[in-house]
Amino acid sequence: MSDLFVQAHPVPLAEALRPRTLDEVIGQRHLLGPGKPLRLAFEARKPHSLIFWGPPGVGKTTLARLMADAFDAEFLALSAVFSGVKDIRDAVARAGVARAQHGRATILFVDEVHRFNKAQQDAFLPYVEEGLLTLVGATTENPSFEVISALLSRAAVYVLNPLSTEEMGLLFARACAKALQELSFDDEARDRLIGHADGDARRLINLLEQTQTAAATARRTRIDGAFIDDTLAQNLRRFDKGGEAFYDQISALHKSVRGSNPDAALYWFCRMLDGGTDPRYLARRIVRMAWEDIGLADPRAAQVAAAAAETYERLGSPEGELALGEAVIYMAMAAKSNASYLAYNAARAFVAKDGSRPVPLRLRNAPTKLMRELDYGKNYRYAHHEAEAYAAGESYFPDDMPPVEWYRPTDRGLEIRIREKLAHLRELDREALQKAKKTNPTE
Repeated sequence: MSDLFVQAHPVPLAEALRPRTLDEVIGQRHLLGPGKPLRLAFEARKPHSLIFWGPPGVGKTTLARLMADAFDAEFLALSAVFSGVKDIRDAVARAGVARAQHGRATILFVDEVHRFNKAQQDAFLPYVEEGLLTLVGATTENPSFEVISALLSRAAVYVLNPLSTEEMGLLFARACAKALQELSFDDEARDRLIGHADGDARRLINLLEQTQTAAATARRTRIDGAFIDDTLAQNLRRFDKGGEAFYDQISALHKSVRGSNPDAALYWFCRMLDGGTDPRYLARRIVRMAWEDIGLADPRAAQVAAAAAETYERLGSPEGELALGEAVIYMAMAAKSNASYLAYNAARAFVAKDGSRPVPLRLRNAPTKLMRELDYGKNYRYAHHEAEAYAAGESYFPDDMPPVEWYRPTDRGLEIRIREKLAHLRELDREALQKAKKTNPTE
């Protein structure tokens, strides 16, 4: 009985479970299923440079190794975190030897390829073009932003997805059958481990190894949910605060608020908190939503957002997160308008391209005698002295500026009344201008 706990598995669990054929790969059916693009590439036995884009633990390295086996090619691996141009040159030299002496092609696998700078990425180009190297890059970041266009144009991009719960279950069963026969897991323990792994096969394998070690220490063979909770450190969801998942989730949160779906907004808000996002960042984004997507349709939204951010500063986590959550619900249910946002952007764009038009004399202040003698402020109409406190027909733009209408209130929320007032004032302007033409027909 004691041998059961003392004897360790001769090889790491990850190596024991590494697929040896394409059919053993779990997941990525959209690429590896019958008739799918990567399956066809394997079957054609014609290697081509490519980039695997996906989160950690979904099989990028495994697929690169299987490519080398399928194409009978030399397999070289670099990590962009630790490698430089010298390492690239060494790989090129080894590829030259493999072709000259053995007639073998070389697949160069570059993990975290997005971490190479432009000069390092440029160093691949001539060897990829002449066919000396088949480049297989792996990245967790969007290659559109992180990989130079010249390299992108020479490589196919394959998007890999996180493993589904069912696929993680297959991996769990395979691990138990191949290397964890001494342990029995109940359904709760299995679900706990798969949930902690969050679609990452590598993480599930690591968690199983930790469980195996903990079970040996505790001298037990039956694993339940309570044992998993007691022995494994709390694992946050997979979340890269500076990476693609981060921006995808904040985009989903913002779009859920804009789409007036409070439940979806709360889901993404809580997903980001669960993933380790700083609540202060979320507070800033909520304030941005109030001004960008709600605007004057409900000016209270900006007050609610600012108050929630201040509440979080006073209470901290976790109490202050409730205020932010309530603000998210309010933003989602508030009347929506981006009219102010569009008007501001249009005005900024116009001013950026336009010249420096002079301020009309009537709109200039005249604090000195000289300014008054130069007609500063002459013929200015003081709005408070006119009917409805509005100088109908007056223009507040430069005299030579073409007419513009940037702000167009919506028919939602408070902007309904703003639109009605704006329409009324414009009608007063039209009446005043018609009256002025009748009084001074030569103008």
